[in-house]
Amino acid sequence: MSVDLVESVPDKGATLAVRSSLSPSRASDFLTCPLLYRFRVIDQLPERPSPAATRGTVVHAVLERLFDLDAADRTTVRAHELVRPEWERLLQAEPELGELFSDAAGCDDWLQSARDLLDAYFALEDPTRLEPAERELFVECDLDSGLRLRGYVDRLDVAATGEVRVVDYKTGRAPGEGFEAKAMFQMRFYALVLWRLSGEVPRLLQLLYLGSGEVLRYEPDEADLLATERKLTALWTAIARATERGDWRPSPSKLCDWCDHKAICPAFGGTPPPLPFLPTPVVPQARAADERPSPSTPADEL
Repeated sequence: MSVDLVESVPDKGATLAVRSSLSPSRASDFLTCPLLYRFRVIDQLPERPSPAATRGTVVHAVLERLFDLDAADRTTVRAHELVRPEWERLLQAEPELGELFSDAAGCDDWLQSARDLLDAYFALEDPTRLEPAERELFVECDLDSGLRLRGYVDRLDVAATGEVRVVDYKTGRAPGEGFEAKAMFQMRFYALVLWRLSGEVPRLLQLLYLGSGEVLRYEPDEADLLATERKLTALWTAIARATERGDWRPSPSKLCDWCDHKAICPAFGGTPPPLPFLPTPVVPQARAADERPSPSTPADEL
């Protein structure tokens, strides 16, 4: 099946041929609910930022800045001191986030909750003993199918022996028993990209859940990553098919309570807006911001 691609939804039918690309966040959207993928990528509907997701952004920024400091200075006190400046930096870039809080006391409580998550991080790791090889690393590779995979890795640790550990911070709670494989989907995605780029399978995938103070680890192998590649290729084929047919079906779940688009979802009696005009067949490209989680993503997804 041949599918032309565009950088974004065109205004007057103008298209720009580019490679198809997929990020972990948008892949997860389609797996969770094809209609959600449509709302975010095709319709590009606005979504309200949430306190939990915004806190996750601040905590991620603090943990990145923490490793700019000398090892001896990577303390809880210094991490706490970084919280407000990182919040102010984010607020300057996105002033609408100021509407999250009705008063200064609410904002102060929220900032303290970010510091509590950083305390949980220090209970899981000692950053004075770590020297990451990369932080907030943008990675991308092209599969044989032509699909381009891309995303941001929170942290890469490389041992003296050359073995690679891929680390991701989550500000929510660890998944319950039986849901670990779904939680590792994003990490297998990154591991596949790194393997294709370097020829070496990462030694360890590690998720740090700050909300519950737990660590989830997995050691991938080539068979795992080949299976992930097949899954992603099939997923992109399904996205292309949905685009060609205009068939974006909702998939109701408990996550619907977090969705900004519930009121226009047919599963709850709503009516989606008309599909934007797209030359057929076309699969719109995710925007650059789509490589990262949505600002309204539930806390356990960050």
